[in-house]
Amino acid sequence: MCLAVGAGYATLLYSAKAPWSRAVNYGLAALRFVVVSFLCLLLLSPFIKTTTTRTEAPTVVLAVDNSQSVSLFTPQAALSQLATGLPRLAATLRDKGFRVETRTLTQPETTPDSLRFTANRTDLNKLLADSREANADHNLAAVVLLSDGIVNQGQSPQFSEFGFPVFGVALGDTIPKKDLRLTDAVYNRVAFSGNKFPLETEIGYEGYAGGAATVEVREGGRVLEARRVALPPGRRRIKTTFQLTAPAPGKRRYEVRVVPQAGEFTVLNNARTVFIEVVKGKLRVLLAGAAPHPDLKALRAAILANNNFDLTLSVAGVGQPLPPAATFDVAVLHQLPARGGLGQDLLARVRAARVPVLYVLGAQSDFSAYSQLATGLSVQPRGAQTDDVTPLPNAGFARFPVEEESRRRFGQYPPAQVPFGDLRLGNGAEAALWQQVGRLPTQKPLLVFSSPTTTPRTATLLAENTWQWRLQEATAHDDRPEAYDRLIARTLQLLTQNANKKRLDVYPTQDVFGTQDDVTLGAETYNAVFERIYDQKITLTLTDSAQRPRTVTFTNPADGSPLHLGPLPAGLYRYQARATLGGQAQQAAGELLVQNQPLEAQESRADHRLLAQLSRRSGGQLYYPPQLDKLAQDIEKANFKPVISSEEDLKDLINLKWLFFALLGLLAAEWATRKYQGGI
Repeated sequence: MCLAVGAGYATLLYSAKAPWSRAVNYGLAALRFVVVSFLCLLLLSPFIKTTTTRTEAPTVVLAVDNSQSVSLFTPQAALSQLATGLPRLAATLRDKGFRVETRTLTQPETTPDSLRFTANRTDLNKLLADSREANADHNLAAVVLLSDGIVNQGQSPQFSEFGFPVFGVALGDTIPKKDLRLTDAVYNRVAFSGNKFPLETEIGYEGYAGGAATVEVREGGRVLEARRVALPPGRRRIKTTFQLTAPAPGKRRYEVRVVPQAGEFTVLNNARTVFIEVVKGKLRVLLAGAAPHPDLKALRAAILANNNFDLTLSVAGVGQPLPPAATFDVAVLHQLPARGGLGQDLLARVRAARVPVLYVLGAQSDFSAYSQLATGLSVQPRGAQTDDVTPLPNAGFARFPVEEESRRRFGQYPPAQVPFGDLRLGNGAEAALWQQVGRLPTQKPLLVFSSPTTTPRTATLLAENTWQWRLQEATAHDDRPEAYDRLIARTLQLLTQNANKKRLDVYPTQDVFGTQDDVTLGAETYNAVFERIYDQKITLTLTDSAQRPRTVTFTNPADGSPLHLGPLPAGLYRYQARATLGGQAQQAAGELLVQNQPLEAQESRADHRLLAQLSRRSGGQLYYPPQLDKLAQDIEKANFKPVISSEEDLKDLINLKWLFFALLGLLAAEWATRKYQGGI
C-alpha cells in the first residue's frame, strides 16, 4: 500500500509534459516515489531489532594475604619464590586468555610486583567475599588465595559459600616457633569502686612446656600483682585469673604482661592493654511513708523501673529498723512530716545526714512543720479544703526537659488532690509543674525544686493519690507509664546531681587503636539532669608523649557519629575537651593508646589445614609457592569457558535521526533539480 501511494503520487506529479528531458523526469519521479513511500511506511510505526553479542573472558582473582604474619613467619626462600612466581603466574594466565585481577587485604586493586606485607589483621572471609562482589558483573572463574591460613578477624572462610573454586597457595611455616604469648584477656569493662573484679588471662606457649612463666598486671609502670604460672606438658595454653580491687571512679588502664624468657622467637605478643571503667555504683533511694498508701506502691514501681536506683522501703512503725540515713543518696518522704509527730525520728535522721529529699504532701502532712524546713515552698492551707488538679509543665523551667508526648499524657491524667490555700515560693525556688484546675491553667506550683545552691537539695510534690496517674497511663499505653516514671526518675536525678558532676563525656571508641586505624572519639553532652543534648560546640586538645598539642573544634551530632582523627603514630595520647553547656563551662579529660597491635604475632604456626579444607570444599586444590607453574596449568585444564552474552534492542524507526536528514536530502535534491531545469 505504501509503495502504491508513492507510485501514484509520483505518476500524478510527473506524468504531464515537463520542460526537462525524459531521463530527468524519471529521476525526479523516482525521488518523489521513494520519499512518499517511506513517509507512508513511517506512519505504520515500524521498528528495527538489533542484537549485540559480547564475549567475556573468564576472570581469575589473585587474592593475596598481605598481613604481617606472612612476612614474619614465612621462610625467606618461600617469599622469594612468591615475589618472582606471582607476576609470572599473572602473565601466564593472561596469555591463556584469562582476565587477571590482584587484590589484597588492604588494597582492592594492585599489581603482583608491588606487594607489601603490612596489614595488621587478617580477615580472609572478607577478602574472598569482596572479590566476589567486585566481580559480580564479570565472568569470575576462580580465586587463587595466597595465605598462611591464620585468621584473626571475621568468621572462618571454610564455612562460607562463595560460588567459585578457591585454589589455595600455602604460605608460612607449620613448624611452631619457641614462643610465649598472651593470647587473651577476659574482663568486665565496668567495675564498682571498692569492689574486687576478675581479670582472666590466657597464656599460649611453644617450646616451654614443663617450665613456668611469670605474668604481671601493671598500672602506670607499677606492678599490682605478679604470678608464677606452671606450663604443663601436653598443652599449648593455660589460663590464670587475677582478682583486682577497683580504685576510685574513673577510667583505669592496666597492662597484662608475660615476662620474656630467653630464646623467644618474638616478644611482640607478650603484652595486652586492658581498660576498666570504675563507677561509683547505683543511687541508693529511701522511700519512707507516714502510713501505708497506694502512692507508695506507685512511687516504688516508678523508682524500680530505673536500673540505676537501689530502693529501700520503710513505713513508720512497720518492719525492721533502717540502716543509718547517711547510707542513702536521696530520700522520698511521703506525707512526712506527719500530723501527731508520726515518723519524726526518721525525718530527723534524714535531715541530720543532709540527704536530698523529695517531699510528697498529702492529707496526713503537718504543713506547719513542713513550712519550717526551708524547702523553698511555704504552704498555708485553708482548712481541709483541696483542689482537684492535673500537672501542667512550666515552660520556663530548664533544669530538665518535658517531651511533647509527656505533656499530652499529663493532660489525660485524672485529677489529684492538692491543699487549697496560700502557696509561696522562696528565693531561688522554681516550679517544674503548675496546677491546672479542669481546663484552667494556674500559676500555683505543683512540683517545686529548691534553689540549686541550697544544701541539701529538696523538692516538693503537693499532690496526693498520684497512683491514679500511673495506673491510668499504664492502662492507656500498654502497661508503659513512661511519663510518670520519667518524672520521678528525673526528679531524683536532679536532686542527687553533684554540682561538679561531669556533663561532658569524651571517650575513645576503642580501648586500643592500631597504627593503621582511624582514631575516633565519641562525645556525649548532658543537661542539668543528665539528659542527652546534641550539636554542642566542643574544643579538643590532643597532646602526644612529646607534649606536642593538636587542637580541633567539632560538634556532637544527633546521629552519634564520632570525631575522626585519622591514623596516629604509636604512643600514649592525652586529651582535654571543653564545652559550655547551659551557660556553665564543662571539661573532660582522658587518654588513648595507639600501639602496634600484635594480632599478627599471636599465632606463629601457619594453618594449612584451613586452606586445604577451603580449597577442597569449593572445588579447588592446595599448592605451595614452588608449584605456581602447575597451578597455571591446572587452571587452564579446568576449561573455564568465556561467557557469551547477547542483548536485543527494539527501536522505533521514526526515532532514527539520520532518516530525517536522508529524507530532507532527497527532497532538497528534487527541489534543486526542478529549479535548475527551469521548473517550480
